[in-house]
Parts: sequence; structure tokens; C-alpha cells
Amino acid sequence: MTEPLTDPDQVSRYVFERNVRFADIDSLGHVNNVRFFDYLEDARVAMLWDRPREVEGRRQDLVVARHEIDYRRALTFRTEPVRVEVWVTEISRVRFTLAYEIRDDETLYVEARTILVAYDAASARPRRLDEDEILFLKRFYAAS
Repeated sequence: MTEPLTDPDQVSRYVFERNVRFADIDSLGHVNNVRFFDYLEDARVAMLWDRPREVEGRRQDLVVARHEIDYRRALTFRTEPVRVEVWVTEISRVRFTLAYEIRDDETLYVEARTILVAYDAASARPRRLDEDEILFLKRFYAAS
């Protein structure tokens, strides 16, 4: 039997509030499909910025390997922000997967996934996630 990555009672989603800008709206009056990637990026960067950026003189870079997005409902201009909720669904030695929901209290607008790969910019090659990075990610782990 495998041991869970973390105590399910300790798992939390990272929550990022994002304003819907007028510039996000397309000619049909709703948020343009491409703008949702900006929402995901803003939340992902805010979440991952809480981890160490450099360890023992080595940068802890990450690169996006894949994005998937499912549009559930149209999002229109509004004055109150939407929530971008982020959590980790998979962790391996060199990559991990983030899942997202863009929502408010009543409506789910988007479900998405991003695969990120640990990257060594100096060698331009993938690298292994270190133990501190894995521990950081486990704070947000919930199997899909």
C-alpha cells in the first residue's frame, strides 16, 4: 500500500482573486478564451512565488510543458473578482501537474490543467525537483 503524499485534512487550494478587466472582453461581451490563460498564469506565478527561487546558488526554474482548458460557462465583465483556485494533482521527480478552477460562489467558468517541468536554464535541460520543492508542492496536493 502506498502512503499518501500528505494528510488530506491538511491539503489546501491556493486561491487567487482576479479582476475581470474591460480589456479581457471580446466582441461577444464575454472574456476571450485566450485571456483565461492570463488568469491561470497570474494565479500560478503568485502561488509558486512563495517557494524559494534559488537554492545553493542554483535557480529553481520551471517551464510549462502542457496546458489544457475546458470552458464551462461564459464569463462577462463584472466588478467583483473571480477566484482562480489552484492545487497539485501529480508530482514526479522532474514534473508536476496543477489543476485549476476559475469560479465564483455560484458558477464554475473554467477547469484547466498545466504540466510544469523543473528546468536548468544553464544547461537548457530538465532537472530533478529537489526535496524542498516537493515538500512545497505537497502542501497543495490532492489526487485527481
